[in-house]
Amino acid sequence: MLAFEGMSATSAVIDRLRAAPAAGFTLFRALNVESSAQVRALTTSLQEAAGGGLLIAADQEAGQFIALGDGTTSFAGNMALGAVDDIAVTERVGRAIGTEARAMGVNVVYAPVLDVASNPANPALGIRAFGDDPGLVARHGAAMVRGLQSAGVAASMKHFPGAGEAAADPHHGVVTVPASRATLDTRELVPFRAAIEAGARVAMSAHVALPDVTGSGSVPATLSSAAMTDLLRGELGFDGVSITDALDMAGVGLRDGVPDVVAAVRAGVDLLLTAADPVARGAIEDGLVVAAGRGLFDAAEMAATERRLATLREWLASFGEPPEIDVVGCQDHLELAAELAARSMTLVRDPARLLPIRWSSVPCILAVMPRPSDLTPADTSSTVRPALATALRRYHGDVDEVVVEPEPDQASIAAVRARAATADLAVIGTIDAHRLRSQLDLVAAIAGTGTPTIVAAMRGPWDVSAVPAGVTALASYSILPGSLEAFAAVLDGAAAPGRLPVAV
Repeated sequence: MLAFEGMSATSAVIDRLRAAPAAGFTLFRALNVESSAQVRALTTSLQEAAGGGLLIAADQEAGQFIALGDGTTSFAGNMALGAVDDIAVTERVGRAIGTEARAMGVNVVYAPVLDVASNPANPALGIRAFGDDPGLVARHGAAMVRGLQSAGVAASMKHFPGAGEAAADPHHGVVTVPASRATLDTRELVPFRAAIEAGARVAMSAHVALPDVTGSGSVPATLSSAAMTDLLRGELGFDGVSITDALDMAGVGLRDGVPDVVAAVRAGVDLLLTAADPVARGAIEDGLVVAAGRGLFDAAEMAATERRLATLREWLASFGEPPEIDVVGCQDHLELAAELAARSMTLVRDPARLLPIRWSSVPCILAVMPRPSDLTPADTSSTVRPALATALRRYHGDVDEVVVEPEPDQASIAAVRARAATADLAVIGTIDAHRLRSQLDLVAAIAGTGTPTIVAAMRGPWDVSAVPAGVTALASYSILPGSLEAFAAVLDGAAAPGRLPVAV
């Protein structure tokens, strides 16, 4: 699976397609996406250059990772779906995401994330997970698979065999999940079994080592035949296409910037997900050619890969022509996104009975939230504008807005505290404050002024466990404008029907 930088198919890309076989392309927001129509034109030109049959993929997860740009419908994401816990809604969201992707010429979506959020400190997961209960993740993962694939795009269950317990981000280094096989059977593998039963067409490997599966604390699942063949295919019976996670991630074990793709192929992986670096890709391709020349690849396994790819292409082709581009961001999908946002709002506690807000009794409101930023490479939050104050201004004319850094320093905290002391109500959003702890110092400083305070956990809901006991706390699971509008509606008196999908 190739990647490149460019909003159109360059001559170098066309030449590469003609020079040697390629399964397809992965599109990245920063490299390939300007608008929905531009992506449709790009994918059309790629398919024409290849004579059709390309797999074209993107990480259109929703929530914090929206790879196909702002033109698509901004759904709140997996943890919001877990808070609603209505598999019909999850399936509808999956179908909407798939329909929009297919209208843009994308036929493989790298979703759903099936990792169980068993470790709140996992920096690479958070709201990308449906929750911390394997059964809940299994139900909604299977529903997302059905929804995506009903629209004619292949769903990719990830990250096999499960990376939820990881304490570090595999983008940055080798990560080990030391869970026993018995634990893996009752936690990590439960959602994958359900997704396979639901007919998931693609499985993406995890760049994490699971010693009780791989036999090593340093060999990631991507490079392990025990994981990618014995477990995935032998025990779980998966006969779809397998693909590595991105091969520029340090967790795969890079040597001079190049992963051991020969080991990945020998482990039983069908597709290699390369990044846009042409030097690294050249080294990968040279390594494959040398290995093939030395007879290091089993002919029967290569034939099985070709069969699985042919089956996937035939399935994709059976859906015929893609939808018209105007389905992207259409009114039906916007209404579904608004429904998800409203139904996911979760009131954790309101000890002072501040809700609903009597707006006339609070002449001046202070709205504070961290500047949205990408807290992991699997993140497009930096493209989102702060919208808490905007949402509150729908109900109140005097809202003082403060945007702080993700980890505010003491001077910033002191300045915000001074402004809070003169406000009649403080509304604070947090973004992964359970990890970025100075946000909690900010919350405590504001609450310490005596100003009535409301906190919204705008990403992982674990934040609410650490805010002062007297503070009203809610979880919105998202910084997207639609979720913040739903949060403001709760302050105005709308219901907050969501339930925490993780223990806090």
